[in-house]
Amino acid sequence: MPRQVFLFERPVRFVAGTVGQPGDRTFYLQASDEAGRVISVALEKSQVEVLAERMSELLDEIATRATTVVPPDADVDDLDPLTAPVDEEFRVAAMGLAWDGEAQAVVVEAVAAGEEPIDEDAILSDSDEGPDALRVVITPAAARGFVARARRVVSAGRPSCPLCSMPLDPTGHVCPRQNGYRR
Repeated sequence: MPRQVFLFERPVRFVAGTVGQPGDRTFYLQASDEAGRVISVALEKSQVEVLAERMSELLDEIATRATTVVPPDADVDDLDPLTAPVDEEFRVAAMGLAWDGEAQAVVVEAVAAGEEPIDEDAILSDSDEGPDALRVVITPAAARGFVARARRVVSAGRPSCPLCSMPLDPTGHVCPRQNGYRR
């Protein structure tokens, strides 16, 4: 099937965000450019967490190996909500992360879920066939900002039970450490 790649080179904004209340949130990656084009793709909380961790590791590695100036961990500058309306383009099945030494930039690709398993060679490729993808090329500084915001978004969920570490609902939960009694 023909592949559609939503390419954002040096977007105005690339963030992770959510829609909904803790415990019932949908996570998104959202990219926007100067022309006003906005693309949002849905993914799991764990995918956001892993992307932020791997991106941080990649930036730390680049800082030690290359002559590229990679800023240290950043504070969250962008606290704005996702750009509305949030229209899901697709649900992410797999992601790729790379360093483009020539462009001195981080490349992130989120690939759509499909009926068939995703071929790993299709991720970060320029193939005309395969699942749709969102590809974003960002500076190291923008990548550090993405990491900081993504970590904040992930940690903004429900508090954990001090006994079992499961998420606490506003009404409490059935705690296995309390032999099924509500906590």
